[in-house]
Amino acid sequence: MDIVDFKPFSIVVHGRLVEYQRPAVMGILNITDDSFYDGGRYRDAAAMLDRARQMVGEGADIIDVGASSSRPGATLIPPDEEARRLTEAVRLLRGELPEVVISVDTCYSFPARAAIEAGADIINDIGGGTLDENMFATVADLQVPYIMMHMRGTPSDMQQHTGYDDIIDDLTKNFSARLDTLYRLGVKDVWLDPGFGFAKTVAENHSLLRRLDELCTLFREPVLVGLSRKSMIYKPLGITPDQALNGTAVLDTMALERGARILRVHDVKEAVEAVNLITLNTEH
Repeated sequence: MDIVDFKPFSIVVHGRLVEYQRPAVMGILNITDDSFYDGGRYRDAAAMLDRARQMVGEGADIIDVGASSSRPGATLIPPDEEARRLTEAVRLLRGELPEVVISVDTCYSFPARAAIEAGADIINDIGGGTLDENMFATVADLQVPYIMMHMRGTPSDMQQHTGYDDIIDDLTKNFSARLDTLYRLGVKDVWLDPGFGFAKTVAENHSLLRRLDELCTLFREPVLVGLSRKSMIYKPLGITPDQALNGTAVLDTMALERGARILRVHDVKEAVEAVNLITLNTEH
């Protein structure tokens, strides 16, 4: 497989053009109690700010705030509670880090709208519009960048919906139909997330990663990957999520070689180093 050349891309956030000349790094800020890796670490204001500042200092291009765990088997919190948590966190971050791009990880339109109105820039939807029928119309009304992830079912039952005749073909058909709907509604900026770990077995995740270049060349939209410390790393290696940093860096590098343009990670420093080295070795 040839290394896929990186293509610069841009988004518009609140009237400001943000350009990415190299792969972007999105740092995860979970403000939940029960996320699979870092649940409970960043619930109070001081901890949130310290972590956000650290990630920005390490080179994060985007801070992705999540208030509801979407780990396998998780039950999503009610939208009104999610909206409360997200808006509090977004206002805090926006007040202290006015220039940072903030995305909010939600599959519901009500907290998505509340967070954007509080100062967030991007909606990151694990449901890709399937868990809230109003999400696409909300994104179009707000005119904000949208990250559309592939998933079957819900976090509580998604691992009962695995099984693909051809995983790239399935994702291509899925994304194409929903992109058509989004663009007809007037949405301008869309990123695609193939949903590693969501309604996919470990073997299916690795098949998807091996063939990621096929997906990246089929779509003009930038592809985001979230591999950080997931079971496709720690289960084959017989380790825990806490021990999966090296494996994450390896798979992130493979994803960059195959055309990924955004890495969503817990560990920003290591991801930025991977981006820098890949960029250095693909420049002509």
